[in-house]
Parts: sequence; C-alpha cells; structure tokens
Amino acid sequence: MSSEVAIEMRDLAIRFPVYGADQRSLKRSLAKIAIGGAIGGRGSGGGSNTVSALSHVNLSLKAGDRLALVGPNGSGKTTLLRVMAGVYAPDEGSLTTVGKIAGLLDLSLGLQPTATGNENIYLRGLVAGLSKAQIQAKTEEIASFSGLGQFLGLPLKTYSSGMLARLAFAVATAVDADILLMDEWIAVGDAEFRDAARARLMRLIEQSHILVLASHEMDLVKGLCNKFMHLEHGVASPVMPIEQIDDFMAAQAAGRIASAA
Repeated sequence: MSSEVAIEMRDLAIRFPVYGADQRSLKRSLAKIAIGGAIGGRGSGGGSNTVSALSHVNLSLKAGDRLALVGPNGSGKTTLLRVMAGVYAPDEGSLTTVGKIAGLLDLSLGLQPTATGNENIYLRGLVAGLSKAQIQAKTEEIASFSGLGQFLGLPLKTYSSGMLARLAFAVATAVDADILLMDEWIAVGDAEFRDAARARLMRLIEQSHILVLASHEMDLVKGLCNKFMHLEHGVASPVMPIEQIDDFMAAQAAGRIASAA
C-alpha cells in the first residue's frame, strides 16, 4: 500500500466467545440476536461457543471515499467501525490503515465522573498523544464551543445530562483526522447547540480524506456518501456506488417479504 490515506481489509473476520452457552441456552440465543452473526462451535477453552460477528469482509478505501455502512440493527456495522478504529483485532484476515483515525463511536467513553471537565479534557489529550501546548489549545477551543464556562472546574458527576452531552461532543470532535469513523449522526443539546454541532461535524467531514458512516437514514447517507456497503448477519456486500442504494434496499426488502411468504 502507498503512503496515501487508505483503508485495506482482506478476508477480515471477527468472532466473539459466548462462555457457558450450550446449544439451547438463552445466553446463546441472545448473543446471536445482539451481534447479528452466526454461532460457531466450542472454542479451545471447552466452555465457550463463538459468535461470528464479521465474516470475510473485503474493503479498499482511498482518499475521497465516503462510505455508508447500512443494514439492520445487529448486522455488524458498529463492529466493523470498531475494527477500523483499532478497538478489535481481526481473528482472521488483515486490516491496514494509513492516516490518522478519529472514531466518533461512543462520545462518553473514557470520561471520568469524579474528575473535572478540565481534567477530562487533559486526560483525553494525553490519550490522544497530544503535547501540553496542544492540549492547552484544545482546552480553550473545547471550553468555547461547549459554553460550559466555570462548570469545567466541577466534577462531571455534578453535570446535568445536557451539560455532559455538550462536553462529550466538544471533546470527541476536537480532532484532526485523515479518516473519520461515525456511528450514526450525532445530535445533542438544544436547537441552538444542535445547529452548531451540525456545522462542526460538517467541517470535520469536509476536512477528512475518508469518511465511514454507519446509519439507518437513507437521505443522510445519500447526501454525505458516494459509496455504500450493506451488512447483514456479519456478511458484507461488495462496495457499490451510492446511486444504487435505493434499488438495492428495495430488492433486499422484496427478498425478505418473499422469504416470509
């Protein structure tokens, strides 16, 4: 692969263990529904089955690509985003990414309720590998955007849900990324803040070289993306032009109706 921004997946597979789950267990059934995959055999530990969350996914993205991940709940979209973000390592196949990645997957992940807003901003900066000067610049920008003012000196456990959402969004989106991963469109706060948040997200998308967006909103993905991939039960379709998404989804719906008849 060249040094240009890119994502390459080859026959990538992800499996999760389901411990203590026999063939007829409720745990086994719930795991299959939650993940959207297929249950495999017992693992080497003797006490677990596995859920196939992603099966032999192939994907090649380059600068300029805006990929929509579509499919029903539990189909593997979020799992695929987490693999790209480095949260999960492949059980089979390979993943290669070139470029700085930002994942807007779980905005509140890593925030410490007993630490102040400013301390949380600093900690997130350290985790991101920023210098003290960079963290200071980000802190000022986050404080201005969130509008939390003196509340940043208080522990997060004293925040209302709206205040926490503002801080989490401001921190998560204070990034400079080549590859932007989004799990659904993010809308937080009151009407005024939502407008500012939308503008902030649009700037992030415009600045990124590659966008991967998982969403159920067809109008949104048709407006932001130029390609799409459909997932169901951990199995991915080939990447197709976004112009084909309406016909593809209509064919999928017709197939489900026919199989249920």
